[in-house]
Amino acid sequence: MFTGIVEELGTVETAGARLRIRCSIVTEDLVGDGRIAVNGVCITANQPRRDGFNADIAPETLRRSNLGALRAGSRVNLERPLSPSGRLSGHIVQGHVDGTGEFLALEALGEENWWLKIRVPAELDPFLVFKGSIAIDGISLTIASLEGDVLAVTIIPHTYRNTTLAGYRPGARVNLECDILAKHIEKLLRKLDVKGGGLTVEKLRENGY
Repeated sequence: MFTGIVEELGTVETAGARLRIRCSIVTEDLVGDGRIAVNGVCITANQPRRDGFNADIAPETLRRSNLGALRAGSRVNLERPLSPSGRLSGHIVQGHVDGTGEFLALEALGEENWWLKIRVPAELDPFLVFKGSIAIDGISLTIASLEGDVLAVTIIPHTYRNTTLAGYRPGARVNLECDILAKHIEKLLRKLDVKGGGLTVEKLRENGY
């Protein structure tokens, strides 16, 4: 489990199915076959070195995330799993990407703050709410606006300086992971409403809520 608090920006040395990343912080206590989130994708890091690690990336992961678009020299957001004694500073992030969104704009708000706009696929809409959590390329962010298929979040100076967001251009793909709690609740409500007629207070009471 991760929290969406990026620890380090890594640099891709070799892209594709055999990913090689140069970094230093997230490998400090990395043991062979440990987990690391790369742009929000949980991968198994093997052959750890003091200056980086390798990872085998499945074809499906390359297709369903933006890891397939990486090239030598690309920067990536890196985070180690949450330790049992760690603080959940962001929100619960599994590293299981739900889909990719389209980077639309990063507009200056003044005082080094930014307004990030992302177009999201329709199938993710049920899991997105105003002021809810979302992980964008592994970064824990709060949804500040939802208009149609476009969500927006505020990017503070620290996030702008210490993640990949400043390097994207319109049209780029970003990995999206919705809040796991939202996904469970949506499924529960869908099951309660499976017989039709809409969800009511009476139905919730009948099912122990």
